[in-house]
Amino acid sequence: MRAIAYVDGFNLYFGALKGTPHRWLDLQRLIELHLKPHNQLVGIKYFTAKVNPRPTDPDAPARQEMYLRALATLPYFEVTFGHFLTKKVKMRLANPAPGQSPTVEVVKTEEKGSDVNLAVQLLHDAHLNRFDCAVVVSGDSDLLMPVEMVRYELNKIVGVFNPQQRECVVLKANANFYKHLRPNFIAASQFPHTLQDAQGIFTKPAAW
Repeated sequence: MRAIAYVDGFNLYFGALKGTPHRWLDLQRLIELHLKPHNQLVGIKYFTAKVNPRPTDPDAPARQEMYLRALATLPYFEVTFGHFLTKKVKMRLANPAPGQSPTVEVVKTEEKGSDVNLAVQLLHDAHLNRFDCAVVVSGDSDLLMPVEMVRYELNKIVGVFNPQQRECVVLKANANFYKHLRPNFIAASQFPHTLQDAQGIFTKPAAW
């Protein structure tokens, strides 16, 4: 069966990769290790946003660009970008000191668009009959409605590979199949240290 994977990049990163030595992740190998043999992976659609440099991590954009370059060496890979929204907001302190204001102003950064973009693309591809089986790589319960529509209304097979340690009960209950990403499969699904594309030779970021 034709299978397309829909990957929520930040859900995957913060759920299974951050702080590990396995961030140089070959998505094709990872997904194929988790899929049944009768599924043929014909597309990987990756949803993320460009990160911004921070005083504590000025090299984050360069590392992300290098990883996106590695992913672009995979056949059938596509990336769709959302964006980050940064704003000042007032938040309530849990335990303000006597006489202290109960609120504090903080800078809040939120990633916008990835879950919506993933949902729209999933439904669009299902309507166009681009797959027999969809795999959603995310543990975000906000994706419940598109998963339900693809399975129950469009009569497609849809599975969830959850990168989060916590269970997503609603996705598990409504997907045709549901798995947590296996740490040993993540470790076994790393790109070679050195890769080559049309621009030349490049290597895994040193910090990874």
